[in-house]
Amino acid sequence: MSRRKAREMALQTLFQLDFNQMEQDAAMQAVFSENETVSKSAKEYAELLVKGTRDHLAEIDGIISEAAIGWKLDRMAGVDRNITRMAIFEMRFAEETLAPNVIINEAVELAKLFGSAETSRFINGILGSLVKKTQK
Repeated sequence: MSRRKAREMALQTLFQLDFNQMEQDAAMQAVFSENETVSKSAKEYAELLVKGTRDHLAEIDGIISEAAIGWKLDRMAGVDRNITRMAIFEMRFAEETLAPNVIINEAVELAKLFGSAETSRFINGILGSLVKKTQK
């Protein structure tokens, strides 16, 4: 399974859901239809990320609002916001424990692929500050 591909599909789905009035399953299927050759396990992981992120959205957005000093959530770029949401879900709410540096690295790589020139530094800063805060 390619977790990176799963994260890419989850990000695309979360982005769609953030900007369009549509059902979660319909958004997932639209993304999956463009990625037919992706393994079943990658699609399952993408679904887990989308569902988990959406289930904890209010809590995650609160965490982002506290960490992103000087930035309002609704003023963040959609890609930035959704990469950060998904990474926080993996850090704080996912059943499987992954090392924070792995999650941050994956988020930064997604930011380089889908975001602007500043996205990777912005996301790295927010997620890094959250890790430092929880280690205290």
